Amino acid sequence: MIRLGLIGLGQRLAHMVTCFQASDPSLRVVGVVDPDRAGALSRLPESERSSVRFFDTLEELLREARPDALAIGTRCNLHAPVATAAASSGLPLFLEKPVAISLSQARALEHTFARSRSQVVVSFPLRVSHLCRMAKTRIEAGEIGRLEHVLGVNYVPYGNVYFDSWYRDYQITQGLFLQKATHDFDYLSCLAGAPIVRVAAMAQQGRVFRDRSQEPAEGDDSRAYFENIGRPETGMNEDASSALLEFANGIHGVYTQIFYSKHEAQARGATLSGLRGTLRFDWYQNELRLHSHAEAKTLVDHPPEGLNHFGGDGVLADNFIDVIRGRAPSASPLSAGLQSVYACLAARESAATGRFVTVQPLTDLAPAPLPSHPHAVPSPNLTLAGAPV
Repeated sequence: MIRLGLIGLGQRLAHMVTCFQASDPSLRVVGVVDPDRAGALSRLPESERSSVRFFDTLEELLREARPDALAIGTRCNLHAPVATAAASSGLPLFLEKPVAISLSQARALEHTFARSRSQVVVSFPLRVSHLCRMAKTRIEAGEIGRLEHVLGVNYVPYGNVYFDSWYRDYQITQGLFLQKATHDFDYLSCLAGAPIVRVAAMAQQGRVFRDRSQEPAEGDDSRAYFENIGRPETGMNEDASSALLEFANGIHGVYTQIFYSKHEAQARGATLSGLRGTLRFDWYQNELRLHSHAEAKTLVDHPPEGLNHFGGDGVLADNFIDVIRGRAPSASPLSAGLQSVYACLAARESAATGRFVTVQPLTDLAPAPLPSHPHAVPSPNLTLAGAPV
């Protein structure tokens, strides 16, 4: 039996528990740290509710429940502090993204885990999704020639969630580069085969999403109004943001995320270009297209339909179980989470200053492994709150 401890049981982590149990039915939740005990209990699988124990601190959970592994699903500002506190346990750790929301948090996390035995699986399902792995395989097979340019887009159809729920609190999220683009910077780096080293970025705030308390009573029908979402001067989430990216191997790219798209305007995916061809994929369309530059020919491929996070959640769950049982290394290690955070922090700084910004390199941890073929991966006292999807 695998004994799992949970810190911050929101909707996202509750979903991942069901994925872990689908991968290994012997897994049981033996302890939870979450101040909202009633809400956390309601989110647990039915089979766990009668036996699970709640604790006030991580220390109590470790001492009394004796878990084999831990999973952290707190709100974003607590990911790094809780993970840092858990590092001394040496236990395998599933950690929600972003792994940190500030440079000081990220550096403390990196320094702490350089001395920890814990293996970390960061919640980056896009890098191990079917479409991303299909794209990686075709790139490595030379089907577009040497990769030269990447374009990533994310037209979010549910952008209101970042303004009508706890995500609107800028002190928790520190903006949508860290909250949202952390996924995309990671999978783009994985496809490019190198980390992002320099960023130039722009962001729009307060043009579309507006704080109702700052406006006249009649409002403006060209804008979307919400309560307590802040102002550009004091910090708030973006309407849209974009970044020009330079990778360590000389590839460059562009990324854009839009948060006021709706319905069929949704899009999330990448275009990858080389001398011999162009490869495009979109997770919402569930489709990959390979366009040859030598002739008017397009190959089209479709992965299975209806999978959580486009198949990535199942792969992450399998990998976490393998890490716990000592059968495989992490397919989404802490170094990948930190490289993404450092790139997101650089993008946020660039958007604020109007300058190119060099990305903080990893210094204490080894760089994230970028496997040549992802299919080779085998299947303390803190105030906490759970993070929904």
